Amino acid sequence: MSAESRITVGLLHPGEMGAAVGTTVVAGGMPCLWASAARSAATRARAREVGLEDAGTLEAVVRASRVILSVVPPHGAADLARAVAALGFRGLYVDANAVAPATAREMGRVVEAAGARFVDGGIIGPATRTRRGVTRVYLAGPGATEVAALFRAGPLEAVVLDAPPGAASALKMAYAGWNKGGQALLAAIRAFALAEGVDAALLAEWKISKPDLPASSERAIHDNARKAWRFVGEMDEIARSLAAVGLPPAFHEAAREIFARLAGYKDTTTSPTVEEAAAKLLGQPRPSTGRRDG
Repeated sequence: MSAESRITVGLLHPGEMGAAVGTTVVAGGMPCLWASAARSAATRARAREVGLEDAGTLEAVVRASRVILSVVPPHGAADLARAVAALGFRGLYVDANAVAPATAREMGRVVEAAGARFVDGGIIGPATRTRRGVTRVYLAGPGATEVAALFRAGPLEAVVLDAPPGAASALKMAYAGWNKGGQALLAAIRAFALAEGVDAALLAEWKISKPDLPASSERAIHDNARKAWRFVGEMDEIARSLAAVGLPPAFHEAAREIFARLAGYKDTTTSPTVEEAAAKLLGQPRPSTGRRDG
């Protein structure tokens, strides 16, 4: 894929991160298609803002695209790969989702059996549409360099790994396993401290011995509550990744439950307070007032 080539790209789908990917592809001068069928009004609005071209249906996107970029919640990644393969896609399929290496490799087998090529991807960083250099798309496998050319402009940067498919997903699992797993643990600890009435004392101690943790624990809830529903499947994939190499998966199985208990904030317009989120985590109808803070 030369810098001058205009490759029609299919983007499935323009959610928050997908819109960042679409912004990057469009900035590079590539036609970028999406399928509006059964998508929400919010998704349609994002697609218009980014400058995507509506092909209407998944079948139309598959028929017209030479490259398909899959950017969906992890629980839907394998089904999407199977659907694209069933439609006879013969181009270059890029899975850029937060999935286990084994999941990525299985998707690769599915699309390759249908005649397509496969590139494994993993996105690390926020869903920015403006700032270049804060979010990276890691790519692995034959064809990774071709895909990287799609990210030569716009906010997202591509990093090609000299490794087979599964490596980009493994890197994403390692990064998110610490980052999001750690945030789930912080949220759980704040809920525990509130339930036992020692939250103020914990914050006071953290200010002395771990001065970054009070603010970090606030962000763990404020930044993630409305997105927690997306992280449920991601924690499943991280647990699967660890188990596959002989490590205990229970850390991230617990993190999955933390995010599942916060998933009800998906459609809210404002983030909950720590006390409100703690009540959700503890299964309480309202925030606990504590019993023996001090």
